[in-house]
Amino acid sequence: MSRRIIIDPVTRLEGYGRIDIRLDAEGNVSRAFFQVPDFKGFEQFCVGRAAEEMPTLTEKICGVCPTAHHIAGTKALDDLFGTAPPPAARVIRELMHAAFIFEDHLLHFFYLGGPDILVDGTASPKARNVFGVLAEIGKAFGRRAIDIRKKVRTLNGILGGSALYPVCGLPGGVSKPIPESRRPDIIQTGTEALAFARDLLARFHEQVRGSTAYADMISDSTFDLSTYYMGLVDEEGQVNFYDGRLRIVTPDGRPWTDFTADTYLDHLEERTDPDSYMKPLYLKQIGWKGYRDGADNGLYRVGPLARLNVAGAMATPLAQREYERFFDRVGHKPAHNTLLYHWARLIEVLYAAEHMAALSRRSELTDPEVRALPVRTPESGVGVCEAPRGTLIHHYQTDSRAIIEQCNLLVATQNNAGAICLSVEKAARALIKNGLTTDNSLHQVEMVYRAYDPCLACATH
Repeated sequence: MSRRIIIDPVTRLEGYGRIDIRLDAEGNVSRAFFQVPDFKGFEQFCVGRAAEEMPTLTEKICGVCPTAHHIAGTKALDDLFGTAPPPAARVIRELMHAAFIFEDHLLHFFYLGGPDILVDGTASPKARNVFGVLAEIGKAFGRRAIDIRKKVRTLNGILGGSALYPVCGLPGGVSKPIPESRRPDIIQTGTEALAFARDLLARFHEQVRGSTAYADMISDSTFDLSTYYMGLVDEEGQVNFYDGRLRIVTPDGRPWTDFTADTYLDHLEERTDPDSYMKPLYLKQIGWKGYRDGADNGLYRVGPLARLNVAGAMATPLAQREYERFFDRVGHKPAHNTLLYHWARLIEVLYAAEHMAALSRRSELTDPEVRALPVRTPESGVGVCEAPRGTLIHHYQTDSRAIIEQCNLLVATQNNAGAICLSVEKAARALIKNGLTTDNSLHQVEMVYRAYDPCLACATH
């Protein structure tokens, strides 16, 4: 007689989801489903709105990653109206985006996914939270984490007009310049962020990477998926959060294709899943062959681990040294173990901090020229950036008055949706045998999806 194990709700992520595990007559896993029952419908109720509203409207999809939607939406407006931001506006946007990724990654590490690798997996579930993390790393360091996130949020309030939901993005630029009088504060925040990032990596190497538990997990094939990977890279093939070409590599690390965001429909395809409102994406030219990995299936991944896998290098020196250390330890590229997302995320924290520190000193930051006016009648515009969780694409089609007729949003968690479902099923099959479950085995099943830092509110837009 078959039975089911339901984990409802899943915890420590943005949005609402559940895991449905089906057991066969012998008590082994026959199927496992990661389900998202929420539905929002953002694409539809954007229709009929002015295109200029999109950066501030679409960011309300989510309370965790609004800045990424604001950036992608603003870049889509640039394309829609045929205008490019002047250097000052680009620096402001990039600085705001790097600062956002810095503090969002810290949110995940300390509050959401971090307890899975910082707190002993055999500990009580009541200890698997930020308080358990503080017990491991010390309250003084925890206070530093809270303080630097607050300061970086304050910085984004200066840059974007709001610490949580930016209001600065306009087609061809931003709404206001940054006065030179604010530069010292901006430099100071970037300097402190960089110091914290360096100390955080040191703590990670000492307390997590050096532990037997994490070493065993990142070597365990239970958590491996052999997939394609996608991310933005600059002209030198380095990681870039704000702009560049989209690069895809094969499961064995070979370059598969590079393309610009405006051609995404030639490469990426959405599909509906009867078990979830989260619509997985897959590689169109390979096709969808179900929930399985391998080079013959169009399943791919995005986010911190994927960005390291597709890039030839990091764009800043300290992050580059950590990048080299990462692949030296893994021993091969691409790295396939899902739990390596945690380490990759901290390398990006360091990169974001270095980038913030550099941008804060750029002369263009306080240039008063922050907008180039639109030059063409709108019709269609595509914008792309890297959200903390992976590649984000906004595509707006309008009438000649710039009223939205169609809105297509491909969000980061959608790119990972198929891989998340497969990761959960693979872990469940390995960890649940003969109908026997423990708190620790179910915890490890949940641990897999949390490594992706999924945003289910975004994924069911």
